[in-house]
Amino acid sequence: MNRDEKSSRPDQELARLAAAGDAAAFEEIHRRYHRFVYAVALRMTGNPADAEDMTQESFLSLLLRIGSFRGEGAFTLWLRRLTVNQVLMHFRRRKSRPEDLTADGETPEPSVDGANPFSQTSVLDRIAIERAVAALPKGCRTTFILHDVEGREHGEIARLTNRTAGNSKSQLHKARLKLRELLSCPAPALQN
Repeated sequence: MNRDEKSSRPDQELARLAAAGDAAAFEEIHRRYHRFVYAVALRMTGNPADAEDMTQESFLSLLLRIGSFRGEGAFTLWLRRLTVNQVLMHFRRRKSRPEDLTADGETPEPSVDGANPFSQTSVLDRIAIERAVAALPKGCRTTFILHDVEGREHGEIARLTNRTAGNSKSQLHKARLKLRELLSCPAPALQN
């Protein structure tokens, strides 16, 4: 079986083979979904280093749990849930062990109560981003979400949307320009 035939195998078949110990099948899953898992982790953590750690943790967890994938739903949904759970466990561990050392071996400064990731400013930023993405034209929005949020390649986006890879790149460029424009405008004050 050549590489093209292996890479065209369905996710469910790859998962079944990986669960049976087929290292090549697991490598194909890793190759296929590494960017996707990283994008989910980065969106949740907001930190590239943590996202990379969470990507590794997620694939380790996947290796241990792939036999529990029953194939009843999309593999990507199952993998997204597994990744989300890894990131949430990471946050719980970090919260329960505040004495952990930083990457440079120093004891971190205690956090200020107002500096949590769910502060009012953070929530307002998320709302502004969601509104800006929703305001994008449909083609730009779809391409932006598939590429920048889900981590898909332009060739895959082209196949999913029945367009060319060049069109996908153009739509992504337009989406990013429009988002910069929409997010650079001062947000209106919220009324109580």
